[in-house]
Amino acid sequence: MTLESIKSQNLILFEAISGSRAFGLATETSDTDIRGISYLPKEDFYGLNYIPQISNETNDITYYEIGRFVELLQKNNPNILEVLVSPKDCILQKNPLMDLLKPEDFLSKLCKDTFAGYAISQIKKAKGLNKKILNPIDKERKSILDFCYILKESGSIPLKKWLREFPSFGGVSEGRGGLLQEKCGLVNIDNTKGMFALFYDETGDLRYKGIIQNEEANQVSLSSVPKGEKPLSYMFCNLDAYSTYCKDYREYWKWVEERNDERYNVNQNHGQNYDSKNMMHTIRLLQSCEQIFKTNSLNVRVENRDELLEIKAGKWSYEQVMKKAENLIQSIEKYHSKSQLPEYPDLIKTTKTLVEIRENLYK
Repeated sequence: MTLESIKSQNLILFEAISGSRAFGLATETSDTDIRGISYLPKEDFYGLNYIPQISNETNDITYYEIGRFVELLQKNNPNILEVLVSPKDCILQKNPLMDLLKPEDFLSKLCKDTFAGYAISQIKKAKGLNKKILNPIDKERKSILDFCYILKESGSIPLKKWLREFPSFGGVSEGRGGLLQEKCGLVNIDNTKGMFALFYDETGDLRYKGIIQNEEANQVSLSSVPKGEKPLSYMFCNLDAYSTYCKDYREYWKWVEERNDERYNVNQNHGQNYDSKNMMHTIRLLQSCEQIFKTNSLNVRVENRDELLEIKAGKWSYEQVMKKAENLIQSIEKYHSKSQLPEYPDLIKTTKTLVEIRENLYK
């Protein structure tokens, strides 16, 4: 089954322009997305060739099989509910049987989880992006040595600095021009976390293991130290901070490799440190959710086009966008608590509607 075969066999039940053009947010550069509902030939539906949906390579065009469409409606999927209530001027074709699927049979309090829940996840994503943009991480990866510190009186000194400039800190062997981490030996200090006694073997005869064995090590090395040896100093290793850094490093450079450079450069140009297009749609989604609980209905054509396009253009600061999102979430909570919508769609009723549609199609 292909897009071409759906059309050639007249299997389309519904077809509409969706996305920014349906929302009233299209600009000169906007794509035209098509969403539709189709059904399978009887032998495919009853046989082993069930195909829930078909899309083109860019996902600009997608057709949902009628059963899959109703299943997603029952789950209050935002994209699918928006297709069901497509503006009349966006509908390209519609089989009369589609009138049996009424929005009021599907809208429920579950929309709080699907609309607002998804929007909140995008807000968290935006905060993560904001953090990445404002706090870039150098490509050269730090080692665990960068998270080790030598205790000095009431403070501490970065281990690398201490090793490099050892004599300047009043240590032994004043003529020595720095220390090598490979000649150090560490011993755990009982009843402490991340604290070690640090010994040094100038000759290398004691064969200490060093502080780390290689730059990729994720733990410090411990050595066997002969009795009677005196520690040169005491060291603290912040393993928690190192673990956090490793996680942030992986996430940041994965994001750099996978990001949409064109979209990223647009965001860099307006300098607001967030994905402005994504946040525009997040605000729109929150407004739709608020509308559902205020009016018991859903209208996808926005009433604040200029405001939303300003957000997309980066004319709002990150703080302004986050504040608007927070206010919408509070409003959703208020109207949700008072809403008379059912907790969930009536699965029995809506499934009977699907059966009625199929019976009319296959009789």
